[in-house]
Amino acid sequence: MKTALFDGYFDDSHDAFRDVCRRFAREQIAPHATEWEEAGAFPRELYALAAKAGVLAPNWPEAYGGGGGDVFHGIVAGEELQRGGSTGTVVGLGSLGIALPPILNLGTDAQRQRFMPPVLAGEQIAALAITEPGTGSDVAGVRTRAVRDGDDYLISGAKTFITSGVRADLLTVLARTSDDPHQGLTFFVVERDMPGFSVSRALKKTGWWASDTAELAFDEVRVPVANRIGPEGSGFLALMQNFEAERLMLAVNGHALAECAFDEALAYAKQREAFGRTISRFQAIRHKLADMATQINSSKALTYASAARMQAGKPAMIEVAQAKNHAAAVARDVCWEAVQIFGGMGYMRESPVERLARDARLLPIGGGTNEIMREIIAKGLGV
Repeated sequence: MKTALFDGYFDDSHDAFRDVCRRFAREQIAPHATEWEEAGAFPRELYALAAKAGVLAPNWPEAYGGGGGDVFHGIVAGEELQRGGSTGTVVGLGSLGIALPPILNLGTDAQRQRFMPPVLAGEQIAALAITEPGTGSDVAGVRTRAVRDGDDYLISGAKTFITSGVRADLLTVLARTSDDPHQGLTFFVVERDMPGFSVSRALKKTGWWASDTAELAFDEVRVPVANRIGPEGSGFLALMQNFEAERLMLAVNGHALAECAFDEALAYAKQREAFGRTISRFQAIRHKLADMATQINSSKALTYASAARMQAGKPAMIEVAQAKNHAAAVARDVCWEAVQIFGGMGYMRESPVERLARDARLLPIGGGTNEIMREIIAKGLGV
């Protein structure tokens, strides 16, 4: 859906990069999207292919193997890779975007040089382990505990709903180092081969099938002090910074999902015939498409404006919360209408809009629920 409305956010480098990402999605993801979604996984080799193409970490520092781009290069990648037709693949490739920021922001240069380059090169998979059984959005309720033992910590507890957790080579784990709800949280890097760490089970989801999601167990995992990220008690603030970037990309995923569904519905409406004419000639369908296009652009406008604040180094937590909630609603509504336009075919597993409608359901939950976002927005209003 072309428009000059958003030209001010993107320059020639973004436009050229968009072509690269779109080509990667078309050649490397689209031909296998259904197969990978049905299998519940995509090949590990895709990480290295994405890194080589420059689409895995476009807005990460070049010093550690990233592309050196800005926030909008990351947005371009999120939008265009979605066109490959597999949200799960995009999410799996993108898990480094939530796993590595604590290391980048809190870690020493030695830690950054040790942990980040293999992930940004697509040689290793990284995951973020925050959520626990029974805590959900209550980060201050984290119970996984790290107890100092000489030059090590012993980590015990459980994590759940961890994206890329089944295959991750390293996990950025939030654990409790004191009883203070907020000042007692600290990040650690847990490596896959450390004794006591295990994947309890792979979880089956409504959508995002191609991304693995895990429940994890930590049974007195001995983690060296060298794997502690930042000083003890620094984890909560780092996590809040992490959430802002994660929620922005979920907002991007929302309007990208919606746009894919819109494109499919528009193409279908132009070729599907009923009562002697294409259904795009019926006013009911034309008005649906008009509303869908308007909703998508409204979501982009809010998301891009929030991203511009982040790019300028300005606080954007409230704006990002609004963008995420709006994008979730737009994705829900547009994908639902796309299914309706497809009719019976929209309810079939072979239809791309059926998959997109399922994928969209996670957006009001992941990265902080709609209800949590409303609390953030309300606080910004002074109520």
